[in-house]
Amino acid sequence: MDKQHNKGFFFKQYEAPFQSPFDKLFSIFKELITHTSGDFDEAISWLRELDVEYKLTTPEYTIDDFIEDLKKKGYIREELKDDGTTGTGITAKTERAIRQSALDQIFGNIKKSGAGNHKTKQSGSGDEHTGELREFQFGDGLERISLTESLKNAQINNGVDNFMLTEQDLVVEETQFKAQMSTVLMIDISHSMILYGEDRITPAKKVAMALAELITTRYPKDTLDILVFGNDAWTIPIRDLPYLKVGPYHTNTVAGLQLAMDLLRRKRNTNKQIFMITDGKPSCVREKNGEYYMNSNGLDEYIVDKCYNQAQQARKLHIPITTFMIANDPYLQKFVNRFTEENQGKAFYTGLKGLGEMIFEDYETNRKKRIK
Repeated sequence: MDKQHNKGFFFKQYEAPFQSPFDKLFSIFKELITHTSGDFDEAISWLRELDVEYKLTTPEYTIDDFIEDLKKKGYIREELKDDGTTGTGITAKTERAIRQSALDQIFGNIKKSGAGNHKTKQSGSGDEHTGELREFQFGDGLERISLTESLKNAQINNGVDNFMLTEQDLVVEETQFKAQMSTVLMIDISHSMILYGEDRITPAKKVAMALAELITTRYPKDTLDILVFGNDAWTIPIRDLPYLKVGPYHTNTVAGLQLAMDLLRRKRNTNKQIFMITDGKPSCVREKNGEYYMNSNGLDEYIVDKCYNQAQQARKLHIPITTFMIANDPYLQKFVNRFTEENQGKAFYTGLKGLGEMIFEDYETNRKKRIK
């Protein structure tokens, strides 16, 4: 009697993939070092507290063993502190691991591909094949001729016995131009980013790290500049993102926008955009004489009008601004609505949850169209 084999689904209890003791602690360590803005001693102190509460280690592999492995693997090093004493700091290898971790968390498991670029809807002598064929025309490069399709046409048109390839048999494959994208990411580091017991700077910092990793690995021909704005605005290198902290600042949105546009004016790319992450109202501008005009009470008309002027200026330069507003105050939303209207850009009113996904989706959407 033949044996019958039952087909169907087989269910079993989920088994987490194996992680070594080091990998398990390292994933937690990367989160902690981000929250502590690169302070190794504070991160390890938190890790020891978590170990006491959740039994993360065993007698065979302790926190001290983990620290020793961090040294051996090149994730930490001894360094000289500002006060002249020596301490432990993270290395560039750790900074890269943190950015990759942020990318995996926010954008999913995106792996490095070829030289990524931004597609446009214009067909022509570009460098990306579309799969669409057309007749050969004078001036088409020989490298664009589809040999297989052209030979097939020759056989159909002239027969196999008397094979002959003519110009009328030739077909070429359509290609698309690729447009590079230049992006400036503005991050608000005013004091309000940590007010009321809510840490808003860490999610913003994670988004910046993930976006930086995405662009440098998947779209290496694109450019990303990151600037922070408080009383003033200044750029920071990608490697400094883990150490980013909030300061005792007001919010000089105008300075941030002016710097962002100055950066983009220097780019040769046609496609340019500004992403702005903020949770507070503009409360500061710097006058021509170098003095600061500040007002944190409500929306100051003088400051707000200068913001609108910058939005209009960006529009004239064909630079759309996408604002990610981490606040739900009606009067602030009204300001952002007007600001967005002046620029003809976009605005998202969001909490901290889902911020990264929204920025990723908007970046991907923008890269598929040519910004005019």
